[in-house]
Amino acid sequence: MKILLTGAAGQLGNELYPRLIRLGDVCAADLECRHSNAPDCRRLDLASPGELETLLNRLQPDLVVNAAAFTAVDGAEHDPETAFAVNADAPGRIARWTQRNNAVLLHYSTDYIFDGESTRPYREDDPASPLNTYGESKLAGEHAIKAAGGRFLVLRTSWVYSGHGNNFALNMLKLARRQLSLSVVNDQVGCPTWARNLARVSGKLLARRDLLKVGKPGRTLHYCDADATSWYDFARLVFGTAVELGLLDIAPSMRSVASRDYPQVARRPRYSVLDTAAIRALGIEPAGLAESLRACMEEWVGND
Repeated sequence: MKILLTGAAGQLGNELYPRLIRLGDVCAADLECRHSNAPDCRRLDLASPGELETLLNRLQPDLVVNAAAFTAVDGAEHDPETAFAVNADAPGRIARWTQRNNAVLLHYSTDYIFDGESTRPYREDDPASPLNTYGESKLAGEHAIKAAGGRFLVLRTSWVYSGHGNNFALNMLKLARRQLSLSVVNDQVGCPTWARNLARVSGKLLARRDLLKVGKPGRTLHYCDADATSWYDFARLVFGTAVELGLLDIAPSMRSVASRDYPQVARRPRYSVLDTAAIRALGIEPAGLAESLRACMEEWVGND
């Protein structure tokens, strides 16, 4: 099987690559390849339709795993054109290509397509109402994929972290090494998800031929790790684990603040917990937060 992996240098892409090479011949691609663990990563600008079409036509993949995204939530407010080009237009082009060529698309979306006003975890068929440009662009990408009518799986996730790249857990550790006191938002709740867990789940789903067989309609599923928490409590867990592992000598003092007192360009959903009942019905159980974070941070010890 020929596989195209976009976003190969990102948090998720780096975790996906070693799993995808077990399934076939993987072409890894990213806008910036120097952080990819794929030895033959090639440059691809998803905002350039010509580059994308050329690569697809040259490679003729049986499976496209689109782990690339414009994920700068505040940055999307300043540059909506690029956000929509990468998060909406490119997935639509990939989906139309896979439909024409009888290939399969695995695409990743986000909890930020929801407005955060729910009082229960969001199900796959709940109405979407994004609060910011990032969420709007990701939702537009979902719509474009569905409109193409091909074989696809959209996997929504939330609050992804890993041992590399730009993510909350790693950024908190870096800040804690420079500051004795930190202010962290306490009124936004979601489910932090280790990129490796998301990659493992992706591999399990791709191994299920019944999900992506010819003639079966595309599907949207939710996967996030278990244990909903606030950014504040997530940071506390990061610091406590870091002290236990020797990554920090002492945890910084923390002050919890409301979103209104921590101004950001883009609005964030107050509550964006995803319901994982559908994916659990397929025999996939979400991993726990504490053990996943610790396993991730244990690798930081070796790389520190």
